[in-house]
Order: sequence, then structure tokens, then C-alpha cells
Amino acid sequence: MNIHARFNDILVVVKGGGDLASGAAYRLKRSGFALIMTELPAPLLVRRTVCYGAAVHDGEVTVEGLVARRVNTDAEAHVLAASEIIPVVVDPKATIVAKLRPKIVVDAIMAKSNTGTTIDDAPLVVALGPGFTAGQDCHAVIETNRGHWLGRVIYPGCGPAVNGQAQPDTQTPGVIESRAADRVLRAPAAGQVTPHTQIGNRVAAGQLIATVNGHEIRAAFAGVLRGLVHSDVHVTLGLKIGDLDPRGETSHCFTISDKSLAIGGGVLEAILASDVMRES
Repeated sequence: MNIHARFNDILVVVKGGGDLASGAAYRLKRSGFALIMTELPAPLLVRRTVCYGAAVHDGEVTVEGLVARRVNTDAEAHVLAASEIIPVVVDPKATIVAKLRPKIVVDAIMAKSNTGTTIDDAPLVVALGPGFTAGQDCHAVIETNRGHWLGRVIYPGCGPAVNGQAQPDTQTPGVIESRAADRVLRAPAAGQVTPHTQIGNRVAAGQLIATVNGHEIRAAFAGVLRGLVHSDVHVTLGLKIGDLDPRGETSHCFTISDKSLAIGGGVLEAILASDVMRES
């Protein structure tokens, strides 16, 4: 894929490599920004076939024509940042931010709370979802809740509640064809996941999808397995570890979602409208 290099002198560090982070990374990389992503040593990626962070497990992955590659050092990441490859570095505390001093930091960890990002991390700090206040933790927040406000850029004193914050975590899965909670697969025990089918495969109601320490996870309805965490990841009881899609569209399992792209568009807007870009 040919990447427009107009902004490749502007370094962006994206903290997190999950599906929403990957939607943002896709928008930014396609627009020509230099980009580095950070991840955990064993990231919990449910929709890992659309996550650039999956390079931590697989070494290299391709999502929608963009290649992400795991690198071992900050220097390697810096070299690749302006190339057509997205470097992914294992850096749980994002220490690379202090070392490389990027112009832009995007907190896309989606922990539903601030895990350490500050407004002083970069000239522009953008954060996804609840747990942040624009003007305090970051310069702008992007709404991640489905609905009218999805993808909107929230500034200090603005937003649905005029408080500079995204909407609170509903802890309720979005409804897809009348399916909500039962489309989310949760760990029936602590341990590691053993898959019995693969992401993208069609499954019948009642079919065995995976086991965790011998405890079975079966499909509540017929559909397509859209997500399942990597077998190397240790999971805890009740943790979301998979996603069953009732629409039955296999292509949805391997392409970035409408939600992720909308949020990525919000991140891109926040950057392009910022003083950092005007000064650049």
C-alpha cells in the first residue's frame, strides 16, 4: 500500500494496539504520519485479526493492507516510524514517549481509566473513551460509546455532559441483530484458552468454540467467530475473551469496524485541528 508521506516528520506514539487503537493507527498511517505503537508483553486482543498489536504474538501482521511488525528496541521503532510499516514495541509503561519526545501521543489503551498518561507527555495528547478529562489529563478526548456522539472530539468544557469527558462505560455490549450480552464470550475459569475453531469460521448454536482449563465455551447462537484471544494469554474468570457475530459476514472478522474507523476519524480530526499542526 502506498502511504502519503506528507506528515512523516510528525511522530505519533499510539499507546495500545487493540481494535480501537488500530482504527486510529490506520487513519493516521494512511494520512502519512510517522507512527509507533506500544503494547503489553501478552496483550489481551479479542479481535486480534484486526489488531496491529497482534504483531507482539505473531511477529508481523497485515490489517487492511498495512503491515505492523514487532521490534525489539526503541531505535528500531524510530527508524521504521516514517516507513510504510507500523513498528510495535513491547513497552508497558510507554517509556518511549520520554525518550523520543513525539509531538503527539494517543492513549488508546481503553482501560476505562487513566493508567499514567499526562497532558505534559507531548505538545498534543489525545485520549480515547472514559477515564480522561480534556484540559487535565489530555488536550482532547474522543467519544467511544456507540450512538450519536461516537467519534466526536471533546475539548475542555465540551462534550455531551459539558465536562470535557466521554460518556461513562456502560458495561453493556452493543446490540447486533438483537444479540448483546450473549454474543460476548467470557472465560468460564482462569487459565489459557484452547481454541476448537478459528476466527472467521461459521459456528452452529451449541457448537464448542473453546475451552479454558477444560471448561467449555459453546455458541449461544449460530454466527461467525469474530474474535478470540491468543492461546498464550492467561485469562481470569469472567473476562471477555471472544466475540460471536450473528450477521455471519466472514469479511467483518478481517476488516476494521465502523466503530474503530469513526473513532480513528475523531483522532485524525483532533490532530489536524490542533496548534501542533498549525505550527508545523
